[in-house]
Amino acid sequence: MRDEEELVRRVARGDRQAFDEFYRRTSPWLTVRLRRRCADEDVIADVLQETYLAVWRAAGGFAGSAASGSAVGWVWTIAANRLVDAFRRRARHNQPPPVALADPAAPAAEEEALAGRVGQDLELALLRLPADLRLVLRAMVLDGLSVRETSVLLGVPEGTVKTRARRARIALREALS
Repeated sequence: MRDEEELVRRVARGDRQAFDEFYRRTSPWLTVRLRRRCADEDVIADVLQETYLAVWRAAGGFAGSAASGSAVGWVWTIAANRLVDAFRRRARHNQPPPVALADPAAPAAEEEALAGRVGQDLELALLRLPADLRLVLRAMVLDGLSVRETSVLLGVPEGTVKTRARRARIALREALS
């Protein structure tokens, strides 16, 4: 069984079957993660389309870099950036996208905040965070990933994940106080 990194290398060479297989393996997981951040199926469909178009176009950039991290982390980074872009487009038109509601189990305060329950101030504070801090915070808080899992997903050292998580929380506290 070929791993995702090998599929991306084949996509970089223009292999349509490898692209189809990469899509088949990653799109269900990616859709679930996007739904945790946005309840608008149209936005999710657009983000998925933009993400996989970017994968097709930019596979050579991933395949050519030995230090680029996992292919799954790479595709998630693309999708997360596309989702932020969609949020920004909507914000410019005063149409914030609906945010997915959290599970009825008692979520942590950070989960409620990231799910959009605390208010627009938090959403704006999140959007103002640098992308690297925002991605770490979302992976650890929304997805419940450990430091190690976040490190693998984003392709950065564990110490960097810890530092970014701390910086993100401090920046949010300062922005909301």
